[in-house]
Amino acid sequence: MDEGALVPILIPLGFFAMVFGIFYIRNRERMAMIERGMDPRAYKAQPAPYQNLKWGLLFIGAGLGLFLAYLLDYTVFAKTQEENEAIYFGLIAIFGGLGLVLSYRIEKKELYDTEHRK
Repeated sequence: MDEGALVPILIPLGFFAMVFGIFYIRNRERMAMIERGMDPRAYKAQPAPYQNLKWGLLFIGAGLGLFLAYLLDYTVFAKTQEENEAIYFGLIAIFGGLGLVLSYRIEKKELYDTEHRK
């Protein structure tokens, strides 16, 4: 069987399963809250004040990792004829992780400063 014929079938099926799963889990969560005597409408999503900082630093780190991998691939490893995909994935992960660690450190410092100013 041709693998290309499975793609138009599996992608919508996977999308439907994902959407169905999200609604199913949300409904189960609400039912559990009702069983415990809680009002599901009273619990709203908590705002995440540093969410934009976290995503921004993650993407900046991933972009820096991709750029550095590109530079290394076409300068240091230019003499080799083999493909260097691993360096791209590795550096994107490393610099993306460093961006998240930096975000954590900034959040921690801000929370510490606001607690001790009172």
